[in-house]
Amino acid sequence: MNPKYLIEVARATLKVAEFCFLITVNESGRAEARLMQPFEPKPDLTIWFGTSPHSRKVREIERDNRVTLGYTHSEAGAYVSLMGTASIENDGAKKQQYWRDDFAAFWPGGPLSEAYALLKFVPTRIELMHIGQKVAPEPFGLQPAVLVRDGEAWELEGSKNEA
Repeated sequence: MNPKYLIEVARATLKVAEFCFLITVNESGRAEARLMQPFEPKPDLTIWFGTSPHSRKVREIERDNRVTLGYTHSEAGAYVSLMGTASIENDGAKKQQYWRDDFAAFWPGGPLSEAYALLKFVPTRIELMHIGQKVAPEPFGLQPAVLVRDGEAWELEGSKNEA
């Protein structure tokens, strides 16, 4: 499989999924998953989320910034898991950029409120399957395609092909 094609399949899957799971590690080493509504991925697959700076997930990310995102598009027989790092961002312009009107129910003070912050996720590894796009081995797709980031390029795990 071509890494460029796989990135496009992954990006398309991320775009159709309205929600994903954000998985962090708590202080006792247990994985914690919560449903999140991401903004559309950037061309480099950076993903932004609105959040409360006082949430448990923010405390967990401040302690260990390695996280996993899990997306699914069941109609297509597709999933994408992204592993990478997350950071908490409080830049006012970015907070305004990454705001939805329906967020006012959670953050009535608006995007510039101290109660609203952003999570920025940067992937370093991607696992994906997409039965409809034939991103799975025959006959049942038991092995995902795996891409790893090398600087700005994506490579198929175990190869030197670039996207």
